[in-house]
This record gives sequence, C-alpha cells and structure tokens, in this order.
Amino acid sequence: MMDIAEILEYLPHRYPMLLVDRVLECEPGKRITGIKNVSINEPFFSGHFPHHPVMPGVLIIEALAQVSAILSFKTLGNKPDKESVYYFVGIDDARFKRPVLPGDQLILESVIERRVRGIWKFSARARIGENLAAEANLMCTVRAL
Repeated sequence: MMDIAEILEYLPHRYPMLLVDRVLECEPGKRITGIKNVSINEPFFSGHFPHHPVMPGVLIIEALAQVSAILSFKTLGNKPDKESVYYFVGIDDARFKRPVLPGDQLILESVIERRVRGIWKFSARARIGENLAAEANLMCTVRAL
C-alpha cells in the first residue's frame, strides 16, 4: 500500500492534476490497484457540468495513466527525475460505461501487457464498486526533456 506521501515521490503531478489518492496494491512487473476519491470540490465540476456534475472522461483516463506510471517506476525500481517526463504514446479502445459523479470512489486498475523498446502497454480499468466506469489500452513512455 502507498499513501499520498509516497505517491508524490513517484508522480510529478500536483493539485489539481494529481488524480491518485492511494495505492491499495502493487505487484511490480504485473499489476496495480489505486483509488481516486471524487469530491464535489474538484475544480472541473464547476464547468462540467454545473447542472449535472460529471468527471470528464479524459481525466478518468489520466488517472489510469497515473497509476500505470507508478507501476512502471515500481517495476524498474526507480523514481522519476526532473530530467524526464512520462508521456502518453497511445490510447486505444477507450470505452466509458457509466458517469463518474461527486462522491464516487474510482478503483483504478492497470495491468502490464508488454514492454518493448521503452514503450509500455497497459490494460486499464476504472470501477465504482463492481461497476465498470471506463476501460482503455494505454501506451506510455519515459522521455528525457
């Protein structure tokens, strides 16, 4: 398990772009499970949508990418530095199954599918309880600035 202090060591993101609150389990080289507590105080809710607040799908995918990044660094046995950045290379088969609303707790799951020449491919899912909210295949890489 990782608390927010340790998560901050593995991700360069900070409020309002830090979208992982806790890591429940991490099996380096295989899989990770984390959570994002969705609060009405999130800055995006004031504009998306004022009459019916819904977490933007792109931010759900970003949260999945962030847990995937933690898994990558844990697998490699190192932490990111100020000379590199973790980028999306591709997002395939993204599907959104249910809206994510204030008060929901997103369970973020990512599994390493493969790693070739510095490109990581993950199968990722976001759930609310047992209900699938979103899923996608993500490709990411670390590049020097």
